[in-house]
Amino acid sequence: MANLLEPFQFTFMQDALLVGSVIAAMCAVLSCFLILKGWSLMGDAISHAVLPGIVLAYIAGIPLSVGAFASGFFCAIGTGFIKQNSRLKEDTVMGVVFTGLFAFGLVLFSQTDSEMHLDHILFGNILGITQTQRTETFILGGGIMLITLLLRRDLLLVCFDPAQARVLGLRAGFLNYLLLALLSLGIVVSLKAVGIILVIAMLITPGCIAYLWTERFDKMLVIAIVSAVFSTMLGILISYHIAGSTSACIVLVQTLSFVSSLFFAPKHGIMAKRKLGSPQN
Repeated sequence: MANLLEPFQFTFMQDALLVGSVIAAMCAVLSCFLILKGWSLMGDAISHAVLPGIVLAYIAGIPLSVGAFASGFFCAIGTGFIKQNSRLKEDTVMGVVFTGLFAFGLVLFSQTDSEMHLDHILFGNILGITQTQRTETFILGGGIMLITLLLRRDLLLVCFDPAQARVLGLRAGFLNYLLLALLSLGIVVSLKAVGIILVIAMLITPGCIAYLWTERFDKMLVIAIVSAVFSTMLGILISYHIAGSTSACIVLVQTLSFVSSLFFAPKHGIMAKRKLGSPQN
């Protein structure tokens, strides 16, 4: 028992658990909207597109988070512009835009002399979070969750029925761009902890898990947050005991939670569907 509680004795582990929980809850809230709106690939696109912004911000001597946010939001806006002015589908446009921006970022990074480590950008370093980064995560992550939850009904209507939202006087275009801005900012907040690549899983998996468990959106939010926070804390503790990659352990625990839900979720799990479809004796 003492061995299991050992990680809680260290300040860096306490910080990692707190920061990880905030990021997990924030990503879980955004995840629900991404799943319902069919924007899973958008999270993937924006997370990769922030790399050139990070490098350019470093060169310009401005905060890296500012460059990352600008680059991610540019990716979202650029995707929408190309889709509206071409015959290409949105997922095709996103694939072209984010891979191009990510490649541009890698070229910039390779040509820039800096103390930045690409591994930390790609995979994060949650165990090395500083006090300033912790405070920034709490403020920005909490703000993103608060805004998203306060506007959840309007955002939900825009996701499901944009025409009805306009009839009711809602500014559907503004709310779409607001959701994109919140998504971009959420990815920037998560970068230092889990990195560009693994943040994708944290933005998709919790919503998928919750979607298998319920059809009510408020319950979906609760299930997504609980599963994300639990997976994050368990993943961090497991990584400590096995000396493994913290971000990878978090994502693996989330993936196992998804697989369990896929089979055993009482609402839409495979086993539940088989029971409903089996002949009555």
